[in-house]
Amino acid sequence: MLPEYEKLLKVAVEKKKENKSFFEKLKKIPGRDLDALFNDLHEEAFEKVDCLKCANCCKTTGPLLKNKDIDRLSEHLRIKPANFVSEHLRIDEDNDYVFKKMPCPFLKDDNYCSVYSARPNACREYPHTDQRNIRSILPITYLNSMICPAVALIVEDLKVEVNSLGQR
Repeated sequence: MLPEYEKLLKVAVEKKKENKSFFEKLKKIPGRDLDALFNDLHEEAFEKVDCLKCANCCKTTGPLLKNKDIDRLSEHLRIKPANFVSEHLRIDEDNDYVFKKMPCPFLKDDNYCSVYSARPNACREYPHTDQRNIRSILPITYLNSMICPAVALIVEDLKVEVNSLGQR
């Protein structure tokens, strides 16, 4: 991971308490406005953060795999779904399928994904900051700010935006 990405995550961890309060404040912003703010900042953040120079999500945070994901990955790997499950997955405390171990077994040394075209939906959508109804996943976004440098950047930029809106 690049040093500037590490710094963004370090700041997010240091500001954990401040950010928790900020996320409570975000709940008061109308849904469409909040979605628009996140969407704009998502685009800006990913112009600055290159996932291939990070892959922290793939190294530390496993996705939840749904049956469709298992079927798609099994087909891609040309193995039976039952074999895919027994070889790569376990059931977690919430009764969801997750990888047995991290980093992701499909993450290559160069941070590329060996099953990219068949990757789980949770990986396709991560870090979820460009989706509609962001309010419904604010707790997850808060946690992701300490995992994904782009989300950490979005949160810091969002503080500036929200504070400037509040002063108008």
